[in-house]
Amino acid sequence: MQLILLGLPGAGKGTQAKVLSERLGLLHISTGDMFREAAAAGTELGNRAQDYMSSGELVPDEVTIGMLLERIAQPDAEQGIMLDGFPRTIRQAEALDVALGERGTPIDDVLYIRVPESDLMTRLTGRWTCPQCGAIYHVKASPPKSDGVCDIDGALLTQRADDQPDTVKARLDTNREWTEQLASYYERASKLDEIDGTGDPAGITERLMSAIEPVSAAE
Repeated sequence: MQLILLGLPGAGKGTQAKVLSERLGLLHISTGDMFREAAAAGTELGNRAQDYMSSGELVPDEVTIGMLLERIAQPDAEQGIMLDGFPRTIRQAEALDVALGERGTPIDDVLYIRVPESDLMTRLTGRWTCPQCGAIYHVKASPPKSDGVCDIDGALLTQRADDQPDTVKARLDTNREWTEQLASYYERASKLDEIDGTGDPAGITERLMSAIEPVSAAE
């Protein structure tokens, strides 16, 4: 099977991709991991991507597409793939369709994990860190015993700049545009399944599996 997970930051794509890929026997490919692996291997495309990332620039489509095509051509991708973080643009989606079509393994399903943005804000802005020992807390999921104070050493907790509300909102705004464009693209191709991403992670996994099972049975 060839699957794609879509969702805004904080929707749980990475967590669910790992669980589903293990359950289904698929190769989990995340864009971040792919960049790091290619850079570590010293491939030409990996070095080009590293240059962009080191200077704080976005990696261009042609480099990202090239790296993804290199990755899915490797033997361990023959069992099927679970893509997490790719594609991010319509151009990437079109290139992926062509590449998978040429090898006779088109995308089977695109799972869009939808979570209300108010919930995403809570998830993404709730993380606080101890500046002394590095312990991480979350105001909802794993709060400290005393508000704003580390359980381990009593230091006052701090929040990273990228976890602050204004930064998180800007990140969601940026990601919403391309995510919705891709959702529309795959909906037109009758490949999209929207999944409720709220509640217990295990329950979300089962909802995802329920969407995948008819597709798997049809293969």
